Amino acid sequence: MSQEVIVIGAGIGGLTAGALLARRGYDVTVYEQAYVPGGCASTFKRRRFTFDVGATQVAGLEPSGIHHRIFAELDIDLPPVTPCDPACAVFLPQETQPINVWRDPEKWQQERQKQFPKSEPFWQLLAKLFQASWKFQGRDPVLPPRNLWDVWQLTTALRLDTLITVPFTFMTVGDALRLYGLYNDRRLKTFLDLQLKLYSQVDADETALLYAATALGVSQEPQGLYHLQGSMQVLSDRLVEGLEKHGGKLFTGHCVEKIETLESNKTQVIIRQRKTGETFTKTADHVVANVPVQNLVKIIDSPRKSRFNFYQQRVEKLPEASGAFVIYLGVTDEAIPENCPPHLQFFYEYDGPIGENNSLFVSVSKPGDGRAPEGQRTIIASSFTDTQIWNNISEENYQQLKQEYTIEAIARLSNYFQLNSDTIIHQEAATPRTFAYYTARDKGIVGGIGQRVSTFGPFGIATRTPIKNLWLVGDSTHPGEGTAGVSYSALTAVRQIEQNG
Repeated sequence: MSQEVIVIGAGIGGLTAGALLARRGYDVTVYEQAYVPGGCASTFKRRRFTFDVGATQVAGLEPSGIHHRIFAELDIDLPPVTPCDPACAVFLPQETQPINVWRDPEKWQQERQKQFPKSEPFWQLLAKLFQASWKFQGRDPVLPPRNLWDVWQLTTALRLDTLITVPFTFMTVGDALRLYGLYNDRRLKTFLDLQLKLYSQVDADETALLYAATALGVSQEPQGLYHLQGSMQVLSDRLVEGLEKHGGKLFTGHCVEKIETLESNKTQVIIRQRKTGETFTKTADHVVANVPVQNLVKIIDSPRKSRFNFYQQRVEKLPEASGAFVIYLGVTDEAIPENCPPHLQFFYEYDGPIGENNSLFVSVSKPGDGRAPEGQRTIIASSFTDTQIWNNISEENYQQLKQEYTIEAIARLSNYFQLNSDTIIHQEAATPRTFAYYTARDKGIVGGIGQRVSTFGPFGIATRTPIKNLWLVGDSTHPGEGTAGVSYSALTAVRQIEQNG
């Protein structure tokens, strides 16, 4: 008789874990509190426009990439995509020409040498660390290890070429800049701060160097970032297809409110059906939680609480994660400059923060990509923001703050796009409150726990939790955020469950 698995959350990590486990013979049921699967990589529709909720680009679709490997095992087709080239066009304050992160490695090398003279030794170090780290990750190490089997999987992934990374394990990007005498190069430091904030949630002074090498190197061939035809929803729809093809089940509109461990080593979950308010319980041999670790510790009820205390204390001591303010615009083609890149990043004032509308990450749809009617396009602009300023105020003050942020964001965007009453067809905004409501993420946080030295790789949050047969996948775990990152965590958990019996 096959073992039963309950998956909490139908984000990309949960769907990947569920589909792979179903493919490998487990009896899988996925419960998702929202009515649409995909989590932060889902979409919503307004007036014939399709907007990506959060994630707007995908890595890991190239041969041997994590999505390519998973889709091959599930025997489902890869979604149609186009490469992002440049992966991003970054505009620094008072500059009208962007720094283009080209997909072609030689073209990107020429660009960075032009933009940041004397910085090439630093970039060459990143390239060497990336090559070693990418090969290492491709051998499916288990990080961080939590038992002998995990340690063995980590050990067998090590090679001589991995040793180059060891001296840099405790270094940040800021440390490397100091090593090469580049820390006071304001343009370079700002560029790195902006890019790393997108991928690691923290700036160059805090981002682990080994993580940064991968995050900054994955944009170039033979890897790359991709734009999905249709919308980001295509990715989760394909995974749902894979789940159901192999006998797994998905129930949306079902919120898991508590996880209880039983003396039988089985796990019980209490589930509430959102439409009716009815609650019921289900037991399983394994539970896979595709939720932020901050959410996980709040729903666990274990009779062996002492084993869980240290874990809970560590989570409570994590630095506050960021939220996002996002503005969604449906516009006419006239609003978009000619040859506009699919992804742009703007930074407006050097003395200002990375976030709070002083920086904007912008995704622009392409003609015919399924996100807008003919002659129209979508613009999605996001900025990091402190969740506290949105969650601890009255409704009246909240609406006022939302309006102020919206007006400022449109004013900022109008420096590049032609935005006015004639070109804007639809607009709406989302805040941490919005994300908390629709995704149920604690306080509406986005991204993950931040890829600091203290929370990356061997020091990160493990997929194997202190509670037996309870597994965590998603952007809180190694190797971090993004659809590729959470899929790696899902694959790790699946392998651990198989080993666990």
